[in-house]
Amino acid sequence: MVCGRFELKLERPLIMGIVNVTPDSFSSTSPHFGTTAAIDHARRLIAEGADMLDIGGESTRPGAEPVPAATELERILPVIEGLLDAGVPLSVDTFKPEVMRRALAAGADMINDIYGFRREGALDAVAQSHCGLCVMHMQGEPKTMQQAPRYDDVLREVGDFLQARVQALREAGIDSRRIVLDPGFGFGKTPQQNYLVLRRLNDIDSKGYPWLLGMSRKSMIGHVTGRPPAERLGGSVAAALAGVARGAHILRVHDVAATADAVKVWQAIEHGTYV
Repeated sequence: MVCGRFELKLERPLIMGIVNVTPDSFSSTSPHFGTTAAIDHARRLIAEGADMLDIGGESTRPGAEPVPAATELERILPVIEGLLDAGVPLSVDTFKPEVMRRALAAGADMINDIYGFRREGALDAVAQSHCGLCVMHMQGEPKTMQQAPRYDDVLREVGDFLQARVQALREAGIDSRRIVLDPGFGFGKTPQQNYLVLRRLNDIDSKGYPWLLGMSRKSMIGHVTGRPPAERLGGSVAAALAGVARGAHILRVHDVAATADAVKVWQAIEHGTYV
């Protein structure tokens, strides 16, 4: 996969560590709001085994209120600049074309867009770069997406949406090697729909594009375990391994060390991979 300054082989599941530079992250365990704290946290995640980082300056939790692009940029640009020498790809979690442009100019390697590059100007903002592009499925928008999600066939509709977005990217001249897909766990889906998508991920036709999965600490974990976000480590790791077993290439997680260890043991069991 082409990802900015890097080429990702995807020969094993990669761990993407979450760096929330926001005061209102849903996980409620985000002590790294502010530039210095965020950079320190990011470097700890790398030491724990993160293969890449996902930096976000705006919460997209259910019910979240949008923030101005200027605020988002003020939060993330110093963090990007402070991590350019970290040796791992830097993804930016944003759906604003202006933020995409500025983040890429600052050195970001990937754009992770919950809107799947549907907003006006988004494709133009990324088309001429070499950055990786994460195309995510979402029904509705963050403020209202969990109020009443409905599907006739969630697997088919998620797959159809993602392939339509891939086609739009390809028609914009974007190299297919830059694209990764995210089914959007928790974005306009009930807990039952989330688990159906995870259980039958292989039934969604990805056309060979790699999967990036983000389930860490989400409400789908709390729905089953009854635990608050700060206590969802075990459930999150279980979901991550279920994703790996179904072909996930990148896991977006808060708890890097535990997830990385679990993936290593899974690989040792399944593939005899011990290093």
